[in-house]
Amino acid sequence: MNAKVLKAKVSKRVQRKRRIRANINGTAAKPRVSIFRSNRYLSVQAIDDASAVTLAASNTKPLGAKANKEGAAALAADFAGKLKAAGVSEIFFDRNGYVYHGVVAAFADALRANEIKF
Repeated sequence: MNAKVLKAKVSKRVQRKRRIRANINGTAAKPRVSIFRSNRYLSVQAIDDASAVTLAASNTKPLGAKANKEGAAALAADFAGKLKAAGVSEIFFDRNGYVYHGVVAAFADALRANEIKF
């Protein structure tokens, strides 16, 4: 991909991200869960936007998982445990401008399977 195409692709994702964030605000009782994916890793964090605090965070690097659907399921299981330890059972899911497909959808489905409600 040349630089011009890559810049346009990133710009479109940022536009989608801003449009989504305009409608989602996390609280301590129901935080916003934001996912980030790169070619190698996935990372996720639960954010209380009211006080600008991260309640829980996890990524695939210490788990030894890759940025695929199996890695997303492993990350969701680990993250659900951290959320339950923080006393959170209900969240707002922020897909961070990514298409709800593949790894992002696999992560969300695995969170639901671990009894985290959206």
